[in-house]
Amino acid sequence: MGESRTELLAWLNDLLQVNYTKVEQCGTGGAYCQIMDSIFGDVPMARVKMNAKHEYEFIANFKILQNCFRAHKIEKPIPVEKLVKCKMQDNLEFLQWIKRFWDTNYGGQGYDPVARRRGAPTDTPATIAPLAPSRGSAGSLHAGGSRAGGRTPITGHRSGSTQPNEAIQNLQAQLREMNVHLEGLEKERDFYFAKLRDIEILVQQQLEVLESEGKDDPVMRDIQKILYSTEEGFEVPEPAVDEEETF
Repeated sequence: MGESRTELLAWLNDLLQVNYTKVEQCGTGGAYCQIMDSIFGDVPMARVKMNAKHEYEFIANFKILQNCFRAHKIEKPIPVEKLVKCKMQDNLEFLQWIKRFWDTNYGGQGYDPVARRRGAPTDTPATIAPLAPSRGSAGSLHAGGSRAGGRTPITGHRSGSTQPNEAIQNLQAQLREMNVHLEGLEKERDFYFAKLRDIEILVQQQLEVLESEGKDDPVMRDIQKILYSTEEGFEVPEPAVDEEETF
């Protein structure tokens, strides 16, 4: 039998010196990474974003966790697609598993979670859990404690007058959620573009060094070819930045 949510959160907060209030917050991936670090001590915590706010940041944390599992030959599949949605049940099941793994493998050695994080902020994103039900809950927030059926005893014209307002509230909630999602996608795009740009610069520098020495590296050439290749029919948009920023 797995521990309850309350027991798991108490253990997690004590072990990592954080202040999680919901199991859903584990969906950022940071807590899972540091639990494994408390066992093995080799997770690159400087790269783990404990106060991640966007899904692309969650995924980056889970990639670090996957690398840890791979390095220590842990065969447990990590359902990243489910966990990053910050649903309670999915994260509860995974947290229960990781707690059992910790019980079995933690050697009792001293562990300083704050020092391992090197002072990185750990404020937990409290907005994660409400995001999922916001689409359906906007009407209930507008109506206060009353439910849809609760309007029946009230006069007919009044009941009808609340429906347009409720519809507007729902649409506004959906729009806010879409804007948040769009912002996350834009940041994810910029995040990966920056990585590709760093790779491009490194490849260019290495090729220039090799050319100055009269040498060549086919692998570097292949990487550069991949970076500059485009799909058929794709047109590079007019650059809004200087030429070296496009590839």
